[in-house]
Amino acid sequence: MRAQLVHSPGEVGVTGIAAHDSKPDDRQLLDAYSESVASAVDRASPAVIHLEVRGSPESAERNPEAPVGSGSGFFISPDGYALTNSHVVHGARDINVVLADGRRLRADLIGDDPDTDLAVVRVNAADAAHLELADSDRIKPGQIAVAIGSPMGFQQTVTAGIVSAVGRSLRAQSGRTIDNVIQTDAALNPGNSGGPLIDTRGRVIGVNTAIIRPAQGICFAIASNIAYWVAGWLIKEGRVRRSFIGVAGQTVPLLRRLVLAYRLAAGSGVRVAGVEPGSPAARASMREGDVIVAFDHLDTPRIEALHRTLTADRIGRAAEVRVLRGVELLTLAVTPLEWPVT
Repeated sequence: MRAQLVHSPGEVGVTGIAAHDSKPDDRQLLDAYSESVASAVDRASPAVIHLEVRGSPESAERNPEAPVGSGSGFFISPDGYALTNSHVVHGARDINVVLADGRRLRADLIGDDPDTDLAVVRVNAADAAHLELADSDRIKPGQIAVAIGSPMGFQQTVTAGIVSAVGRSLRAQSGRTIDNVIQTDAALNPGNSGGPLIDTRGRVIGVNTAIIRPAQGICFAIASNIAYWVAGWLIKEGRVRRSFIGVAGQTVPLLRRLVLAYRLAAGSGVRVAGVEPGSPAARASMREGDVIVAFDHLDTPRIEALHRTLTADRIGRAAEVRVLRGVELLTLAVTPLEWPVT
């Protein structure tokens, strides 16, 4: 059977409190909030799974019974495809899942993408309860957010809070930047990784991925629109294809007189901190110290913007790169190659 990802383009909203003739008291408000969270959990929890992961053959030789770790996930199609985090299952030798009804089943790794910290596994389960992925572009700070997962091994744990911010950036373990990350104060702990962050309709708005350990209430989730795109590629090809030009870069401010002189769209660019030998950038005569201000007619005011332009459709296709070298604006021709599979 083919996977059928469910994506809901509808508005992501906060369940409202019905209007009354008189102002509701605190008890009524609390009951309405509790009902919103409880009904969302009732709809979503049957699709949430707990993952138990064992590592590579090398680690198995040292201790065959030792689990490497655990995490959470959730079904996104009725034929057993489930989303989780890449860091939960990357390099796994064995993956077992525990369903909401207590069944314990083996899972196969379909593919993982360290660049977005997302992965897809498949379980041999017919007519699995599965979740819709909401349109994360409609998420607003302040709306209710509910996290379901298995923190510290405690399955089907629920925490609730709000969306604290949207549009955050997070550095993946591969070094690439994950954009449009959701910040929430719904409490997360080790084991929540890969579980769903849902709205009050029980739809997924994000995939829980990271916490800042010294902080209180600063947690992050990969936006559902990114998860939808990555899951489609992983199910289709087992990996996500991207392009690269072979530079290490950092965001730097530009001299105002250069911005005005060349009528640049932004006051910052990407300084080339290093060029990989033999890379597309090296063949294009790019140098350390150059500042990239545009790639193929798209402005690159930040390193994240450059990453966003390096998509699969640019592999093997010549592009123009505008760079500042000292006070001179140059146009270089570069042909991106495919990003190595990690």
